[in-house]
Amino acid sequence: MNSRSYLTKLGTAGVLFLLATGCGGALTGAVPDGGQAGKDGAAGSGGTGGAAILAAAAPVNLGTAKNYVILAKSGISTVPTSAVTGNLGLSPGAATLITEFSLIADSTNVFSTSAQVTGKVYAADYAPPTPSALTAAIADMQIAFTDAAGRAAGATELGGGNIGGMNLGPGVYKWGTDLLIPSDVTLTGTTADVWIFQVAQKLTMGSGTKVLLAGGAQAKNIVWQV
Repeated sequence: MNSRSYLTKLGTAGVLFLLATGCGGALTGAVPDGGQAGKDGAAGSGGTGGAAILAAAAPVNLGTAKNYVILAKSGISTVPTSAVTGNLGLSPGAATLITEFSLIADSTNVFSTSAQVTGKVYAADYAPPTPSALTAAIADMQIAFTDAAGRAAGATELGGGNIGGMNLGPGVYKWGTDLLIPSDVTLTGTTADVWIFQVAQKLTMGSGTKVLLAGGAQAKNIVWQV
């Protein structure tokens, strides 16, 4: 699945939240049990996330953007068949820029549905109150993106840009390059822990790959700022 603009909360398994700009990677997945983040901030075979990594602070407030699992500005496309759980939103782009979902317009013209989406699909050219709701959500998303991008990193360039198979503790992780997730990744922490992944270039995930949550970690506290 590919959005040509901003994304938030992309959740192929209901566990991945994403804020992205110009994301061109394949976004479909997560990771099984791998090495736990070691005390030095690197991937290791034991221990918990190091002190530097654990300093993730407060969750990123998504505002009304939290009502969408995919929220974009210029377009949303997929390669059927997809399985998206939650609402999709596009603004200021029109519904014609949501492609390969075979949208079925509701009689109210407030939203559409799709056999590939468990939820509703909204676009800026649909009937009120959809346009104003989407404008507010996009604004909230961009505030959240700026917040996530400004957090101080506790670990940089982990895995040389490949975190496949890792088990990561909470914190802020930063890469100045592309980030590759070719195999499942596990995020282990408590219900209050926060993960922020700052990726300067593309985020690419392998087909069928998963982001797995352990120890009480919650999807709402995980942000991919790409």
